Amino acid sequence: MATVSKAEPKEITIRGIVLGVVITLIFTAAQVYLGLKVGLTFATSIPAAVISMALLSAFKDATIQENNIVQTIASAAGTLASVIFVLPGLLMIGWWAHVPFWPTFGCCAVGGVLGVMYTMPLRRALVSQSDLPYPEGVAAAEVLKVGMSSRSGAQEGKAGLWAVIWGSIASAAFAAFAAAKLIAAEVSVYFRAGQGATGIGASSSLALIGAGHLMGITVGIAMLAGLAIAWGVLVPMMTAMQPAAASVSASDLAQGVWSSQVRMIGAGAIGAAAIVTLASLAKPVIGGLRSAMAAARHAKTDGAVIARSEQDLPIFIVGLVTLISMVPAGWLLAAFLQGGPLASLSVPLVAVGVAYILFAGMFAAAVCGYMAGLIGSSNSPVSGIAILTILGASLSVGMVARHTIGPDVAQALVAFALFVTTVVLAVAVIGNDNLQDLKTGQLVDATPWKQQVALLVGVAAGSAVVPPVLELLNRANGFAGAPNLEAISSTPLAAPQATLISTLAKGVIGGNLPWNLLGYGVLIGLALVVIDYVLKKSSNGKYSLPPLGVGLAIYLPSAVTLPVVVGAVAGYLFERSVEHRTFGEAAKRMGVLIMSGFIVGESLFNVALAGLIVSTGKGEPLAITNGLSEAQAMMIATVLGAAMVAGLYRWAANNAQRVQA
Repeated sequence: MATVSKAEPKEITIRGIVLGVVITLIFTAAQVYLGLKVGLTFATSIPAAVISMALLSAFKDATIQENNIVQTIASAAGTLASVIFVLPGLLMIGWWAHVPFWPTFGCCAVGGVLGVMYTMPLRRALVSQSDLPYPEGVAAAEVLKVGMSSRSGAQEGKAGLWAVIWGSIASAAFAAFAAAKLIAAEVSVYFRAGQGATGIGASSSLALIGAGHLMGITVGIAMLAGLAIAWGVLVPMMTAMQPAAASVSASDLAQGVWSSQVRMIGAGAIGAAAIVTLASLAKPVIGGLRSAMAAARHAKTDGAVIARSEQDLPIFIVGLVTLISMVPAGWLLAAFLQGGPLASLSVPLVAVGVAYILFAGMFAAAVCGYMAGLIGSSNSPVSGIAILTILGASLSVGMVARHTIGPDVAQALVAFALFVTTVVLAVAVIGNDNLQDLKTGQLVDATPWKQQVALLVGVAAGSAVVPPVLELLNRANGFAGAPNLEAISSTPLAAPQATLISTLAKGVIGGNLPWNLLGYGVLIGLALVVIDYVLKKSSNGKYSLPPLGVGLAIYLPSAVTLPVVVGAVAGYLFERSVEHRTFGEAAKRMGVLIMSGFIVGESLFNVALAGLIVSTGKGEPLAITNGLSEAQAMMIATVLGAAMVAGLYRWAANNAQRVQA
């Protein structure tokens, strides 16, 4: 590492910004696909830091702070892509047939800018003067320190880049085999159980295996419990209560009951668990806000010279940018209503929408920022924030238009509520990410205001990628529950989170939610909260069963959750096998990077496949006719997938040992 003045290290550079933006573009596209397929996203800070260190090592004057700026820009990809938890709902309800660029870019960009502004005043209280663990921020800082501090660290950085590359190649190849019909796209078995039916399925997806590894064994066990509740108890019980004709296959019967009934029970469990989780954080969040205000008053009173590592954007700039952001926010909302059935109510609806973005956004950013410090960005219950936000937005706009009647009014109100929620969710997730990045910066002696500027660059880049990728996937695959009039492929993307959010919006405004099923789910969710509390208390915090993880596994298809469980268990076994070795920590880091590569490679392949589907007009452009039976294709998928995962885990351990030698 070059000798740079500690007072003013090299941080924001043209090459760093360009590299950060390129990584953001790639990772955002991957995240959009992953979120639409499975309703989950992954943290991009660590793979971005590794790629940055490996590439910037070609320059002798590269610094740890410059690499930190690159990962700060790129981290926007992991978080801003979460807006696709809501946006596809506008396609599902038939309000949009295509994804318009400027409204989508605008709601992402305005929300992202506000997320940075809202959380900036909290930095001192929640980062500098706090003992919150910030697991992902600390991990990213450790990766940067190891990679920049020694020769072996530099070697590990280059090996880490190859880990991401090999993981990406392996998962893209595996996805290509599935697209070519050389392996089964899903390994599943369904059967009759007495009068009912049940079964289990798993997508042939290395990306989901990677997601499970990154989530960890605790979330994996929670999802396993959710699978057991959904497919071991609820599906067989509820199919037995409404037996079908013998001509109906076990698969159709089980899947039908799960999608129409069990899934809503899962939604109730998610809602209850999320709200209880947020309520439990109310006291520490309020305490954190008070500390922030006290710290600001103290700094103002003392009038001391502020150290470089404590310099934020001036509070005047923060206030001015926040107020100015309300102008494009209001314009976006007004343009959204223009020419529709609610055009006559534009003024009150826009006023309510802007006020909701302003105040609900502040609350969401503060809560998400605190939760990022407490449990990490990836584990932060963003689903809970989205559920609360759509309920609040639906009630607010419903009150304004309660006397308006017409066939299209309800649909227009749902669409407007979804659009407002998208902006607030962007505020929340970027606020979530901002404080995590600032923790990394604190540990590597970075300048806070420069990181905040870098994150704004990442927000702009990510906002530009979301609309075209979303529209490409809409044209190629479409989304489950949407009209999909122009979709080419016959296999729509599940977009599970958007399905839940749009269902809640329609139910609140239309008054037709299945309250009985949601009620059963709420009871299950509350029971899970109690179980989690008892587990934590009895084990002194060693064991837990995250209720949100269980609820998600009830709500998401087993084809999504089972590979995640397998990945979590595989990752746990791998880390246990190397933890007592001298190269154990390096091997664990290498494993994380391979799994990140799994997600990036498969997701980017499927985005490229969507482009091929649209350009050729064929739903399965890579399919190869072969004589494989369904059972044979499933067997090949299982064996090949296991061999790839085991082989790359072995590669990670061997390379870590070589680097540490």
